[in-house]
Parts: sequence; structure tokens; C-alpha cells
Amino acid sequence: QVHLVESGGGLVQAGGSLRLSCAASGSIFSIKAMGWYRQAPGKQRELVAAITRGGRTNYADSVKGRFTISRDNAKNTVYLQTNSLKPEDTAVYYCNAKEQEQSTYSLYDYWGQGTQVTVSS
Repeated sequence: QVHLVESGGGLVQAGGSLRLSCAASGSIFSIKAMGWYRQAPGKQRELVAAITRGGRTNYADSVKGRFTISRDNAKNTVYLQTNSLKPEDTAVYYCNAKEQEQSTYSLYDYWGQGTQVTVSS
């Protein structure tokens, strides 16, 4: 049982930066990994970046070197720092958490409400 609240989206010009935040509450100790996905109109949702409980990260090739995922365990918050933004980065960005249920070991996905990122040329 995880609740995710996202913030930080907005309108920026190409080359600009935004820091997206995702605050998690609930069964924090059960979260195995968190990540950021994005979805543009007419396109499928795609993984942007992810971080495991152990701290391993991975990125989509399209954002590698420009975006950085990080966490603040004291605040139960995951961030996505987006630099050198391009118009093709325009999308709704969603926070995701993977929880492992303690008794059954089943994995469940939880999603934030999404935050709009718009990059103008």
C-alpha cells in the first residue's frame, strides 16, 4: 500500500532544466524499486529512469547523460533531475513504485497522478 505524490513539472524552453519530485507514503519499507515513466499523446508509456532499493540505477538511452534519478531516504522522496531538455521530452511524467507484499512475495505497481513537462523550442 503505497501512495505517490508528484510535483515539479512545468513549461520550460529547450535547454532548460526541471527537478521532478515524488513523495512516497504508506508501506515504504516494502518498496523494492522506484522509477519515472513518461507518456506523450498517442505514444506508449516508457521507462525513463529507475532506482532499486540497493541504489542501482538505469536510464533510457534517450535521456542518458541528461537526466539523473536520486533519492532522499529521510524524506521518502525520489527525484528526477532533467537537464538539457529537448522538445521531444515533452510528456506526462509518472512516478512508479514496486512493492513486495510481505506474506505472499507478490509484486505490485503503484503510480502517481502524473506531472506535465512541456519543453518549447
